Amino acid sequence: MWHLVCGDNAVEGVAFALGETVPRECLRVLRDDLAVGPLKGIEQPPCTRRAAFWRAVWPEAVQPAPDFEAGLDEDARWLAGLAGQSQAVTVWHGDSASEQLLLARVAAALEHSELPLWEVPCGTGDSRVANRRAVAMHRPAELAGLYLPKLVGLERRQQLVAQWRGVLAEGAGIRRWRDGAFHGEDFSFIDADLLGHCTAEWRPLGRVMAGVMAGCDGFFASDFFLFWRARELAAQGRVEIDGEPASNGYGGLRVRLTG
Repeated sequence: MWHLVCGDNAVEGVAFALGETVPRECLRVLRDDLAVGPLKGIEQPPCTRRAAFWRAVWPEAVQPAPDFEAGLDEDARWLAGLAGQSQAVTVWHGDSASEQLLLARVAAALEHSELPLWEVPCGTGDSRVANRRAVAMHRPAELAGLYLPKLVGLERRQQLVAQWRGVLAEGAGIRRWRDGAFHGEDFSFIDADLLGHCTAEWRPLGRVMAGVMAGCDGFFASDFFLFWRARELAAQGRVEIDGEPASNGYGGLRVRLTG
C-alpha cells in the first residue's frame, strides 16, 4: 500500500501514525504546491512551464535552489505509472487546497485502473483560516487517531477526476478550495491583499506577508509565493522594497507603497 502526503512537514506525523506496520519506503512525499501556478503540461514530463514558474518564485538569495525540473519530472512519471502497479494507494489530506488537489490528481492517474484508492481525511471540511487543518498541523498522536482509511467509491472517484480535469482546463493562477470545490482566480486578488497590508511608511516585508497569510482563506499562501508576488509588484512600480535579504530571502527587507 502506498501512502501519499503533500509536503515534507506531514511526513513525521504520518510515519508515526503508520508505525511499524507500513515500511517507510511506502510513504511517498509529493512536494509540489498545486494550489498556485500554471498546471498546463504538469502531466507531460519534463513539466517545463511549471518548473519555470517555481524558478521564478524561488528567492535568488536562497541557495542552492532545488532542481525543479528533476523533481516535477519524477513525480509526473511516477504518477503516470501508478495505474500499472500492484499496490493500492492511500492519500492523506486535510483542508489544504494542495492536499485536495493531490487527491484529485491521484484519482485522475487511476481513472482507468481497478486499483483501490483510499483516503485518510484529516481536515474539518472548512478551508477558512480559523477552522482549517492540514495534515501537518496535527500532532503525531492526533494523526494516529485519525488513521481510519476510507475507500473512495466510484462516484467520488469520478467527481475527483472531473475536478482535476477542470482545474487543468481553467488555467488559473491560484486555486482556492471551498465547499468541496476548487475556485480559480488570477494573481490580482492576492496582490490586492498584499497592497492592502502595505502603507506609505516602511514596514517589514515579513510582517506584511504574515498579515496576508492570517486572512488567506481557501489555500495556504506560502512565504516564498508571497515574496514573489511582492517582487512582481515592485517590478510594476506599485511598491518599493529595500534592505539586505537574510538567509530566508526576505528577512531584513522592508516594503512601502509608491507614490
